[in-house]
Amino acid sequence: MDTDNEEVAMKDSKRRERQSALEDSDSDIGLCGWLLVALSILLMLVTLPISVWMCIKIVKEYERAIIFRLGRILRGGAKGPGLFFILPCTDSFINVDMRIITFDIPPQEVLTKDSVTVSVDGVVYYRVQNATLAVANITNADAATRLLAQTTLRNVLGTKNLAEILSDREEIAHSMQSTLDDATDDWGIKVERVEIKDVKLPLQLQRAMAAEAEASREARAKVIAAEGEMNASRALKEASLVIAESPSGLQLRYLQTLNTIAAEKNSTIIFPLPMEMMQGFMKR
Repeated sequence: MDTDNEEVAMKDSKRRERQSALEDSDSDIGLCGWLLVALSILLMLVTLPISVWMCIKIVKEYERAIIFRLGRILRGGAKGPGLFFILPCTDSFINVDMRIITFDIPPQEVLTKDSVTVSVDGVVYYRVQNATLAVANITNADAATRLLAQTTLRNVLGTKNLAEILSDREEIAHSMQSTLDDATDDWGIKVERVEIKDVKLPLQLQRAMAAEAEASREARAKVIAAEGEMNASRALKEASLVIAESPSGLQLRYLQTLNTIAAEKNSTIIFPLPMEMMQGFMKR
């Protein structure tokens, strides 16, 4: 736990250093730059109050504004939410959406570790954590994150076999989230969550797995039936030993069997006779 906290602290420190390096450029605009800024301020004062509508901007609660002065990021980082002030002619700004963004990873044909081709897709949730880095360090953070998610999905699944892909989705998603988060840290992107949506198997493989599962179920059914017959034979053996100790018990069993047959409304009733009686008739 302490190691994870140290890594997070190191990442935050490096991120702040990169941001400060980008922002500490206001003093490097040079003499000509300061002259242009002074002329812009003078123009704003001359054209008051009309220039107020051009200088005051508003950003929403979920947005941040990155101000560029003569092409350099203004000291202080992202502005907002609310009102902020820019100079005409010398300042420009870019709005960055700070809300969580979701996108689907298109189905990727992946060859697993045990040489099985599967089609896997997923979904990624991310947000802009540092607006300054997201604007200054990469052209299109959204497109880059989408492409990186596709390649990361293929790379992670390529190290797993089919059984692990089908059973360890949470572990795979967590591994992808950690990899994406580390890779997009320099872009000011925070990957919040990654989920594996569906794993599609080839039709022939589905049939083979279904046949294997059916054969396994049939084998278990035969084993259960054999165990049942074995238990039944043991019970019959014990019953025969009990009946052998009491001959009258066999007659009671005959009567109980006749009662069961008569309850079913059969027209023919077979009444068993003891062999001793038959032997007496045969002797006569």
